[in-house]
Amino acid sequence: MASEPVDQGEKADSPGSVLGNGLKVRHITMMGLGSAIGAGLFLGSGQGIKEAGPAVLLSYVIAGIIVIFVMRMLGEMGSAIPSSGSFAEYARMGIGNWAGFTMGWIYWAMLIMVLGAEITGASQIVQGWLPGVPQWVIALVFVTFFAVVNLSKVANFGEFEFWFAAIKVTVIVAFIILGVLLVFGLLPGTDPVGLVHLRGDGDGFMPNGIGGVAAGLLVVAFAFGGIEIVTIAAAESAEPERGIVIAVRNVIWRIGIFYVGSVAIMVLALPWTSSVLHESPFVAVLDEAAIPLASGFMELVVVIALLSAFNANIYGSTRMAFALAKRGDGPRALTQVAPNGTPRTAVLVSVFFAFVAVLLNWLLPDELLSLLLNAVGSVLLVVWIFVCVSQLRLRPILVAENKLKLKMWLFPYLTWATLAGLGGLIALMLTNETARNQLISTFVLFLIIIALSQVNARWRRNHHHPDSAYADNGKSSRP
Repeated sequence: MASEPVDQGEKADSPGSVLGNGLKVRHITMMGLGSAIGAGLFLGSGQGIKEAGPAVLLSYVIAGIIVIFVMRMLGEMGSAIPSSGSFAEYARMGIGNWAGFTMGWIYWAMLIMVLGAEITGASQIVQGWLPGVPQWVIALVFVTFFAVVNLSKVANFGEFEFWFAAIKVTVIVAFIILGVLLVFGLLPGTDPVGLVHLRGDGDGFMPNGIGGVAAGLLVVAFAFGGIEIVTIAAAESAEPERGIVIAVRNVIWRIGIFYVGSVAIMVLALPWTSSVLHESPFVAVLDEAAIPLASGFMELVVVIALLSAFNANIYGSTRMAFALAKRGDGPRALTQVAPNGTPRTAVLVSVFFAFVAVLLNWLLPDELLSLLLNAVGSVLLVVWIFVCVSQLRLRPILVAENKLKLKMWLFPYLTWATLAGLGGLIALMLTNETARNQLISTFVLFLIIIALSQVNARWRRNHHHPDSAYADNGKSSRP
């Protein structure tokens, strides 16, 4: 296999099917942060604490280490072969066409569910400010606004998302600093907290046992999702290889600090059993600090963070759908690009499903958020597993062709260790009923999409599609 050249996966572009290239490195980096720092951190962290208690820190550290390794692998492949299909394209090259189809569409489905979680969370908070306005109306206004943003040219979108994400990054840094002062009793009228709450207030560090850590891992997996958008977005930059290298290096350590640092403050400052902490963890900590207007300001920031992530995930879902359609793995209409370089049809499809989330806001205003948060975590585990396998298969080819610009550490040992860790997480999740049900649901979805990949392959062969990617019974196409 190592002697075969890597197929870049892109056919000759026809007019009206070429994306723009107006994104800069700072846009890409901040988009990764913008997508990852959303409902998973601002709302999901409270749910994770409820499930695992103070031991949620273990969930974040374990998942964080795995994500660092996965992103390094993804950065290695992405800097060598930039593609808006990202890991779906690398799965196709390294494993087979069925894998590329499955990874692309299962990820797209996950992002659609994430859109629902983020718009629901933001709408719930805003409704608290406007009690006379129905939650679904607020959601409708948000979705319409961001549809317009995503239909503008990519340079404008990138600049908008950069400043949108910068606000919440600045506030999270301030939150961590403020939290440290609170924990050590350095704020006026506060006493040092110590490790009382970290010990579970008498319940122990792991009050719900290993099963609680397992349940928390689903929430944590969702929280780290979105960081992979940096490798999708880099395809629309002037220097995609350089953009991926810089963005991956910057995003990894920033995400680790923001997530682990924020959650550590939460479990140190308040008892894990606090219902306020479960519902709105950032606001709960600021209320504890008794800083005037701070909690109200934090609510505004949470809304901005959720909308920023919503904006970035519309982008991610549309580019993945576009890349799949370019490979013949989706409707040809999704490859249509507006004169400003935006995949207009793909954007409208994602926005349509965001409107479906608005409808669900009307039907299930209270239950929707928790349902969506639990439904997407295990999908990311599948994506991460395929990233590892793809990297194992492609690394020898990329070395032979001298394409590596960023390398995974200690190859192949850390890649295999990451796969073992993911296997261990799945085994751990099987011990918890909630996590087990979600894994089963993801497995069923996985099988359905694999079946659809075979239907798509047969259709392409029968209709003599000009792209011969499926002529070799599922093996990756080579030039």
